[in-house]
Amino acid sequence: MKRLHPYFLFIALVCFITKLGAQERVTEYISPKRILWTTGAVKNQSRLLQIGTGQADVRNENMCILENKQGSKSSILLDFGKELQGGIQIVTGIWGGNKPIKVRIRFGESASEAMSDIGGKGGATNDHAIRDQETLLPWLGIAEIGNTGFRFVRIDLLDNDTKLILKETRAISRYRNLAYNGSFNCSDTLLNKIWKTGAYTVQLNMQDYLWDGVKRDRLVWVGDLNPEISTINAVFGYNEVVPKSLDFAKETTPLPNWMNGISAYSMWWIINQRDWYYHNGDLNYLKEQQTYLKDLLMLLIQKIDADNKEHLDGQRFLDWPSSEDPKAIHAGLHSMMILSLDAGADLIGKMGDQKTADLCIEAVSRLKKHLPETNNSKQAAALLSLSNLMSAKDANSTITDGGSKNFSTFFGYYMLQAKAKAEDYQGGINIIREYWGAMLNLGATTFWEDFNMDWTKNAGRIDELVPEGKIDIHGAYGAYCYIGFRHSLAHGWASGPTPWLTEHILGISVLEPGCKKIRVKPNLGNLTFAEGTFPTPYGIVSVKHTIKENGKIKTRIKAPRGVKVVYK
Repeated sequence: MKRLHPYFLFIALVCFITKLGAQERVTEYISPKRILWTTGAVKNQSRLLQIGTGQADVRNENMCILENKQGSKSSILLDFGKELQGGIQIVTGIWGGNKPIKVRIRFGESASEAMSDIGGKGGATNDHAIRDQETLLPWLGIAEIGNTGFRFVRIDLLDNDTKLILKETRAISRYRNLAYNGSFNCSDTLLNKIWKTGAYTVQLNMQDYLWDGVKRDRLVWVGDLNPEISTINAVFGYNEVVPKSLDFAKETTPLPNWMNGISAYSMWWIINQRDWYYHNGDLNYLKEQQTYLKDLLMLLIQKIDADNKEHLDGQRFLDWPSSEDPKAIHAGLHSMMILSLDAGADLIGKMGDQKTADLCIEAVSRLKKHLPETNNSKQAAALLSLSNLMSAKDANSTITDGGSKNFSTFFGYYMLQAKAKAEDYQGGINIIREYWGAMLNLGATTFWEDFNMDWTKNAGRIDELVPEGKIDIHGAYGAYCYIGFRHSLAHGWASGPTPWLTEHILGISVLEPGCKKIRVKPNLGNLTFAEGTFPTPYGIVSVKHTIKENGKIKTRIKAPRGVKVVYK
């Protein structure tokens, strides 16, 4: 039997992997779940709730009709039941004149956003993706419109004395069809829902690249990737969108520039590489980063002044709520220097460059001679704790003050990590229930770019038109880059509770690259049981923890061959 040349085996493997990547990107057509509102002459709107085929036909029977007559205008608002990424498919019927009909299509992540005007009350925009446009619908045909993040769609019939015949209006949902190899289930159904919502938020953002938002922020923000990568590691395991996005950031950022113009984001790139390597163990991919990584580490070392303080240039940014606090920013960036140089020393050492690793270790020693103040910032306290510049107990005291007040959806992940370091697992569970749970209570199906507990007072739900006397939580609030309807309601950086619950409640953490060695150390707080799975390159790890009558935890662990498990 003739053997294939290794080159052709390699090509076959590449083609197979490419085909797999193409197959996981799917398009699904989804009928509306509810007709939320109509105005004008709208008849037989329930027709649009039926399962569609995507095909026009000449029967013209049992159709939905929107008609403008005697100066009145007709509109309809559709609810597709959950946040989606994509557009809408409209199938039309037969009307007199055979001419196209002009309509206005408005997408919304909330019902009120779909009812808003560009630049009007609430400040709706078409930034990053067109969500409000006029278009023509064909006579007896099919039109596909839009590429954005949405749950709601409003259709307005524009021309006077016009009748629009609709057979179907289906959402076009584009996503990666991924198995949830990781799972989480416990005695608290709210925590289970929060875990799944974080996972779904990131899944929606796993498009061509790993975005931060499907409506706005359809960009590769390198710091924002960190919670997303943690979620992908905990839920999906390896996916090509992560190295593709990390490489994109590197290739579009020649040194000495900072990724996304933000010094912290170049440091997050190093930490992301470390987290990705420890989960997947791909040394060949890591070696592709060696030259850039070394040069970036040397650049960072140059940003330590004679007083052993960071003096980073570029945009000095941690997250938006801390962006007006220079002391907190300094504390956070100083801590990020330690965290990234530690990660860089580990990675560069594993590639055999001990000289550069030693320079990083020496730089970390210098940085630890300076102790920044928190200025009562929860963001600063979290990073100071994680970099060992502040005791976990003291940091947790700052973070716990006021409960979820001054939390943010992005840095809330690191506040939770700092609480875990202080062994305040119950406090972390309580914050997750209070803060992320509040978004679900307001109708969210994905987690938001930012959230403030003060917004919940007298707020209407996002899945209903705002009742009289209630506040439109989407249109009325927000700050910095996310004012009003510009605020993204599906932001991947908000997914932190998903990996946190896996790491600290199920207790699964990676100790050696490629998940060759993991630790299982459960912390159930007031839960009676917790169980779940964790994807590794060798297969799925399964755990189940149950509280016995004596208060101790009974644990069952099943791990694939190749994964060594250390229990507690």
